[in-house]
Amino acid sequence: MSRQAAAAVWDPAQYGAFAAERSRPFAELLARVGLAAPRRVADLGCGSGELTAALARRWPQARIEALDSSPEMIGAARAHEIPGRLSFAVGDVATWRPAEQVDLIVSNAVLQWVPGHEDLLVRWATEALAPGGRLAFQVPGNFDAPSHVLLRELCESPRWRDRLGGLTRPAPVRDAAGYLDLLTRHGCAVDAWETTYLQVLQGDDPVLEWVKGTALRPVLAALGPAEATEFLDVYGASLRGAYPPGPAGTVFPFRRIFVVAAAREGP
Repeated sequence: MSRQAAAAVWDPAQYGAFAAERSRPFAELLARVGLAAPRRVADLGCGSGELTAALARRWPQARIEALDSSPEMIGAARAHEIPGRLSFAVGDVATWRPAEQVDLIVSNAVLQWVPGHEDLLVRWATEALAPGGRLAFQVPGNFDAPSHVLLRELCESPRWRDRLGGLTRPAPVRDAAGYLDLLTRHGCAVDAWETTYLQVLQGDDPVLEWVKGTALRPVLAALGPAEATEFLDVYGASLRGAYPPGPAGTVFPFRRIFVVAAAREGP
């Protein structure tokens, strides 16, 4: 997570409430990495560590360094540590630099929190990766979806703008073509694609519960308990109108943007 995301308290249990839906894009990203046996791997914005542990299972000979700016997330992640192979630390992806070049950098659903992350991607691809290494990341692309539009509108409404104005941003990420253009201009071979998942969520107010784990964190951190309840009552009612329940559950379309960039093999 970035410094902006760290301003909110991240709750591993709330974030993990939809673990299957949140882990699927990670698995689909890793399926197209195309490395047989990377020796050094960095997971930047590792969250609570379950997905990092999957990296260790996939590449048992790799040494994996994982970091996240949230002490709460790292506290949960340390249950997955493997001495000498998999380590977790509190840190900011925006200032991370490896002690030596790595074969694979993974960043899963993190860069939307990092303003100016395009420069960061270029630095990772051109300086942090070993020759032939891979940079693999995915970011949400649903900032024009009702879940986010309604949130921005409420934060900017007369009732809340003095407290919450500016906490949410429209489209803080590029589309797949934008990332392809950025990284190919810096010498990478790029595989970029987009997917919209039609997620069928269960339970009462499931879209609100989903957003509580991510986009709502900075908002809730800025409010006291009574204000948070008032805000959630209004926002939750808007979400129920935008995402009505159906016979199988509540359909929550979610667009995601994926990139795997391969560094040059060498001179």
